[in-house]
Amino acid sequence: MAFAQSTRPIEGAVATLGVSDRVTFLRKTYAHLGVALIAFALIAGGMMRFMPETSLKFSMWALQGSWTWLLVIGLFMVIGVIAQKLANSQTSRGVQYAGLALFVVAEGVILQPLLWVLLLKFGGAAAFTILTQAIIVTLAIFIGLTLTVFLTKKDFSFMRGALVVCSFGALGVIVASMAFGFTLGAVFCGAMILLMAGYILYQTSLVMRDFPPTGYVAASLMLFSTIATLFWYVLQLLMSLRD
Repeated sequence: MAFAQSTRPIEGAVATLGVSDRVTFLRKTYAHLGVALIAFALIAGGMMRFMPETSLKFSMWALQGSWTWLLVIGLFMVIGVIAQKLANSQTSRGVQYAGLALFVVAEGVILQPLLWVLLLKFGGAAAFTILTQAIIVTLAIFIGLTLTVFLTKKDFSFMRGALVVCSFGALGVIVASMAFGFTLGAVFCGAMILLMAGYILYQTSLVMRDFPPTGYVAASLMLFSTIATLFWYVLQLLMSLRD
């Protein structure tokens, strides 16, 4: 997931703008987020529909062992860091869009193994039902928490330290599960969903207060990364409960 650069006030931050400028920034941020989510769905679904052999071969390779999946996650994290730096670049708007596009494509690719497991394990109709439920639950959580921040105007930036500590703890558990071969079940998925919910509150506060008016691409990437991670664990939780 993408971390914000700082919780300290930024010169020219959204919170210091007039109402009209602040609304414009928020509209651009969530418009870009919406486009990123649609592109993510098209890439993930398109790969399975139009590139099934490539998608399946990649998924089989990625899931053939703990260390290959760990390699995939490691490469994904490196791509995430690069994408974040590009999105925060002041060089040009095109460089920022390249960072967002890079990360959206990476998310679509890394979702392939989970989608194949879903399809092969539950079959077409049941898989479609579970996938639809995961999308609805993910969007409901995101929209509900976003509205909570916007309506209450509460600043959740104080959560940063706890979120970082919990994130490193979760990463340690994931690596340990791969190294020692134990399975992360529904309880872990539920804990990760709660962690992503915390990130949504925290990041929405940053979007409202701390991002500069030209930072809507970086802001949308930050939110997108959290929503995609949330969707990943919601889908895994529903699969676990159905199984």
